Amino acid sequence: MVDDKFSGGSRWPRTLRGMGLPLRLRRATSADAPLMQRIAELAYTPYLERMGGLRPGPMDTDYLVAVSDTEAWVAASDSEVVGFLLLVGEADGMLLEGVAVLPSHHGQGVGRALLVLAEERATALGHARIRLYTHETMVENQRLYERNGYVETHRRGEHGVTRVFYQKVL
Repeated sequence: MVDDKFSGGSRWPRTLRGMGLPLRLRRATSADAPLMQRIAELAYTPYLERMGGLRPGPMDTDYLVAVSDTEAWVAASDSEVVGFLLLVGEADGMLLEGVAVLPSHHGQGVGRALLVLAEERATALGHARIRLYTHETMVENQRLYERNGYVETHRRGEHGVTRVFYQKVL
């Protein structure tokens, strides 16, 4: 269930991929910030070795600030927060600034549900596209984005890393 009065007629609640797990999506609050930090640490730690010890940006995000400065959402399964989404409105679309799911919930549709929510929010706010970027070594994320209709637009080196940029026209 999406707990936001601006959800635009969302199709929630949903059952995750036949697992029988209800997923509740709601706006994040300051109380969720430590949980979001924990999810980011667990979700991105496997990439540290691939990235040569560089820390992915979401591991160092100040989630208390993110909750107040972005459109922040959490996904909860049975009262446990298992994922989150950060969206930022831009002049020409919406930036999906961050998305992460607990590794114990990978493959259950949580990431997909958060991407659908991002699309619904972008549309509700009048945006015609969503863009995002990821590190070139995060191939699992790239496959998820591509399966969900995102198209790679370019690759670029920034801050000593190569990022892969995607967009989805809504």
